[in-house]
Formats: sequence, C-alpha cells, structure tokens
Amino acid sequence: MIKRMIIMLLACLLVLGGVAGFKVFGNKMMMQAMAAMSDPVQTVSTVKAAKQDWQSDLKIVGSLRAAKGADLSPEIGGTVENVFMESGQDVEEGTVLMQLRSGDEIAKLQSLVAQTRLAELTAKRNEKLITAGAVSQATYDTDVATLESLKAQIEEQLATLAKKTIVAPFSGRLGLRQVDVGQFVAAGVNVVTLQQLNPLYLDFFVPQQDVAKLEVGQKITAQTDAFPGEAFEGKITAIGAKVDEKTRNIEVRATFKNQEKKLLPGMFASATLVTGEPQQYLTLPQTAITFNPYGNTVYVVKDGGKDDKDQPKLTATMVFVETGATRGDQIVVT
Repeated sequence: MIKRMIIMLLACLLVLGGVAGFKVFGNKMMMQAMAAMSDPVQTVSTVKAAKQDWQSDLKIVGSLRAAKGADLSPEIGGTVENVFMESGQDVEEGTVLMQLRSGDEIAKLQSLVAQTRLAELTAKRNEKLITAGAVSQATYDTDVATLESLKAQIEEQLATLAKKTIVAPFSGRLGLRQVDVGQFVAAGVNVVTLQQLNPLYLDFFVPQQDVAKLEVGQKITAQTDAFPGEAFEGKITAIGAKVDEKTRNIEVRATFKNQEKKLLPGMFASATLVTGEPQQYLTLPQTAITFNPYGNTVYVVKDGGKDDKDQPKLTATMVFVETGATRGDQIVVT
C-alpha cells in the first residue's frame, strides 16, 4: 500500500515538473523572439531647418482721436434763425454753420453808431470852441469820454453779435446736427460736433522697460476691426514726459494720414511697432515642437534614428531656436 502511494506521488511530481519545464522553455523562446524583433518603422514628415530674418516688434492697442475736434455750442442763448449746415457735411474753416436771432442786437448797434457820430461832431465842435473860451475844458473832456464810451459799447455789441453766429473753427467733418430753425438754444448746449479726420492720432501706453526702444519718427502699423486685413501706416510723433507711477507705463502718440477718411476718432486699433533691425534666426514650424511639462523638444532626423533637442524659443506659427538644432538639419514635423 505504501509502495503504491509512493509511486503515485512520484508520478505526480514528474507530471508537474514536465509542465513547469515546458512553461519555462516557452517563456525563454518568446523572450528570444521578442529580442530579435526590431522597432516598427514610423513614417514622418520633415522640414529642413533654415535661417530667416526676424523683425522684433511690440504689439500695442489704443484709441484713435482727431488731431482737432470740438463740440460746438453758442456762448449765449437764443432762438435759431438760420441753419447753414447738414449732418455729416465736410466744411472749411470759417464756414458759417448757424445764426441765432439777433434783430434786437442789430438795432441796438445801429443806435450806438448814430450816437457815436453825434458824439464825434460834438467833440470836434467843442474842440474849436475851447480855444475861444466859449466851452470849458471840463465840457470838452466830458465830450471825449462820452465818445470813447460809445465806441466801447459798439465793440461790445459787435462781440455779442459775433456770439450769435457759430462758425467752423477749423476744417473738418460735422457730426449729427442737434438743432433746427426756431428752436431755442441755451448757452453751452452742444449743437454739432466737428472733427478733423486727417491726420488722426493713436494714443497708447508702453511699459517702462520698452521705453528705450521708442523714438520719434519710428514707423508703426495699425489695424481696426472695421477694415479687417487692411494696414494703416503711421509714425510716432510724441513720447510722454513721465511714466505713470501706478501702472509704470508711458503714453505715446502716433500720427496716421487718413486722406481717404476711412478711420474715425474713437475707433479701437491694434498696432505693431517695429523695434530694432531684423536679425537672422534658425527657424522651424511650430508643429515641429513637442510640448512637455519638463521642457519642449524637437526631433532631428539622423542616420542612426531620432535625436532629441531641447527647449526651442516659441514665436507665432514659426519658432526660432537658439540651441538644439543647426542649419540644414531635417526636423520631424508630423
């Protein structure tokens, strides 16, 4: 009985040993087969690293304003007698735009003129009579003072009449008219806006660390949403005299010619300010960059396979690299 159990136990051990040996042999053969296999060949697109001219610039935003602009209003109140302007009209300097009713002022002026003529005659007559002693010096002095007073009143009345007329202080384009004939307009009430559209100013702010890059006469290119794809050329005409203590920015003004009068005061504009001379850099498409938390990488194709190059500098849809690649290298794109 014991002998039979021993034989059965040995048979079981023999079977288990055979299974284990076969498993070990199979794993060994599989490892050898995998070691003999090579990495699969990947198809990639490449581009040759090349040098290009890169122009450094500043991106800024600002608001357009007229070189000259004013909201026109009468200095004294009155009823509108005549309107000589239309909304949106282009006018020249000195053009009469509106006339307030001034009949009373004209009548008073005519009365003063008549009184002045009489005062002149009286003063001349008494000047002759004073030598004969027929008129006292005091009387003559009074006549002269009266004449001067009347002349001053005429000047005052002329000034009042001038305030009844609104004229264009400079050439430009009118906005929407706010008055009509017969309407009473109080002093200081805006009746129309006048804007000189050529040239226009673009006022913007630049950080203090970029102040050294600015100079009067420097070229600047602006774009607006109103005219997508169209660039407007201008130049810096003024740089502020101080840096804002709160923002550490300095205000800069650029002037743009606007002969076609497309641009309007108040428009928001984005602009590019060219700084320095163009520099040559080794450039790659941005798609050639592999972005990683531990650093950005490009792959250079060589005879022995891939070669990692680290940390390119990123700019727009192309990048320039300071280290990691050389001119003529084939760079993996996709």
